[in-house]
Amino acid sequence: MKTGHIIMSINELERSDAFLKLKEKILTQTQVAELLGISVRQVKRIFKEYKNHGTAALISKKKGQKGNRRLAESLKDLALAYIREKYRDFGPLLAHEKLTEVHKLKISLTVVRKLMIQDGLWNPERKQRKRVYQLRERRPREGELVQIDGSPHDWFEGRAPKCTLLKCVDDATGKILAALFVPTEALWPYYALMKQYIVNHGRPLSLYSDKHGVFRVNKTGALTGNGLTQFGRAMKDLNIAVVFANTPQAKGRVERKNRVSQDRLVKEMRLLNISTIEEANAFLPAYIEDHNRRFAVLPKDPNNAHRPLLSEHNLDLIFTIQEFRQLSKNLTISHNSTLYQIKTDRDPYTLRKTKVLIYEKEDESIEIFYNGKPLLFTPYNSQEKQGGDVSSKELNEVIETLIKNQDQKKTPLKPKYKPSGKHPWNPWVPKKKR
Repeated sequence: MKTGHIIMSINELERSDAFLKLKEKILTQTQVAELLGISVRQVKRIFKEYKNHGTAALISKKKGQKGNRRLAESLKDLALAYIREKYRDFGPLLAHEKLTEVHKLKISLTVVRKLMIQDGLWNPERKQRKRVYQLRERRPREGELVQIDGSPHDWFEGRAPKCTLLKCVDDATGKILAALFVPTEALWPYYALMKQYIVNHGRPLSLYSDKHGVFRVNKTGALTGNGLTQFGRAMKDLNIAVVFANTPQAKGRVERKNRVSQDRLVKEMRLLNISTIEEANAFLPAYIEDHNRRFAVLPKDPNNAHRPLLSEHNLDLIFTIQEFRQLSKNLTISHNSTLYQIKTDRDPYTLRKTKVLIYEKEDESIEIFYNGKPLLFTPYNSQEKQGGDVSSKELNEVIETLIKNQDQKKTPLKPKYKPSGKHPWNPWVPKKKR
């Protein structure tokens, strides 16, 4: 007589024990129902099968069969084909979004993740963080603290030169409130970013930034100036506090947004074949709206901390380079190797040795103000600049360009003159005897 093995789950083993005790009249039907969490009617139906067929009656009839809600293999193959073709380096979440929104496939995130793991397109193992930083609670109101940062990256994956994405991220909600693609981190691009931000949302209470030279004077022992950079002076004029982070982890919200953008935004621009800074900036509003819809959170306090611009806030003048100069006896001042002559109907003696404020705009045009009123002037002469300011990130590129230009200007050197053997200056020629 052959004996077989019956494979049972833990729940089926518990049922088997309960119905055995019911058969031996150790337990009642009501007690078995309470023990198994089913109704007495179910106990009667199952017990009837148990008496006729034994323990095998307790095993599910669906065991070993395909589930009714099992995903069709053709749908899995189609999803995997799309992933291999277009989304090979996407993460499971982003790939699932594209499959459901672009290709209209009804498939769960878990299935997409399993398919990508099985096909070797996604590694589920994550590296452990070497250091754990203490979490900081979000600020309660939107606009109370805004993190600002730049992210240099190969945003176009070789289709265009590397550039930088400047970004403002709200600490309370995690929203991207402003973003701008620029060639590199510098004063004027950050001015453009903040102008975009303030026009759309108003003035935040404070900015949280790193110690980049745009935001902070990093030269120790500086004896001149007021201790503020031009960006810091502009924020002071707008009554916006600037707070500096000691570590990248301290401004983790904007750093994480940078990593997310370097993953999702790069792939979105690849799908749309965006290859220039102008095209990328035109696409940014749609990307920001979609990003905020997916990832933003509600603030604890619904009141918004942004403040409107006041009548005295002239952004065109605030976002300039401002410097004080002292007028000479002839009412002239020098700025950027150019001499400017002040033209006035007032007595010249009243303006001698007075300080005026120069506003330099991005196009290098200037305006001169005295006591808040503009002065008329004419440029007197201009000298060629001997040098210019270059950021540390552009230094290597500038030096390589200078070397290249210098090599192109080099003329072939004349061969060194070599005297003939009979030349009297030749040391090897024997001197004539006198």
